[in-house]
Amino acid sequence: MSRSSKPRQLTGKVVLASLIAFFGVVFGVNGLMMTLAIKTLPGTEVDSAYAASLAYENEIVAARDQAQRGWKVDAKLDRRADGTATLRVEAHDKAGLPLTGLAFAGRLERPADKRFDREITLAELGDGIYQGGLTELKPGGWDLVLEGDQNGIRMFLSKNRLKLD
Repeated sequence: MSRSSKPRQLTGKVVLASLIAFFGVVFGVNGLMMTLAIKTLPGTEVDSAYAASLAYENEIVAARDQAQRGWKVDAKLDRRADGTATLRVEAHDKAGLPLTGLAFAGRLERPADKRFDREITLAELGDGIYQGGLTELKPGGWDLVLEGDQNGIRMFLSKNRLKLD
């Protein structure tokens, strides 16, 4: 003869314990995921979206002014195997004459992680040529941001995506 076992009875205590265990796991995993997301957040593009929206109209005016000037600015970034890099900028006006007396600055930004951003100070070499260097520049994807100021007023701005080997 076979023994038949009596099915286990589902009581209120078993249901309560199951619900508490289920939601405990869900809340625990959510808490872990939130903690990891916040700790690995690389930063934001702007500190205040409200302030950026207020300055947007000024950026449109500056872009129109820059387009009217018709400057031709060429930048070349050479990265060597040892990680050193040289940024060379050639700037000419609408007529092709070299632009002198500007304060050019470059910034290499990592699109995915702002903690690796690098500033490049460019020195004027003459005849519209500006040059600066970096050490320990890692390969990969970068955004090159160039700004040209004259008497403290930004006259030129560009942002270009680069892939460095």
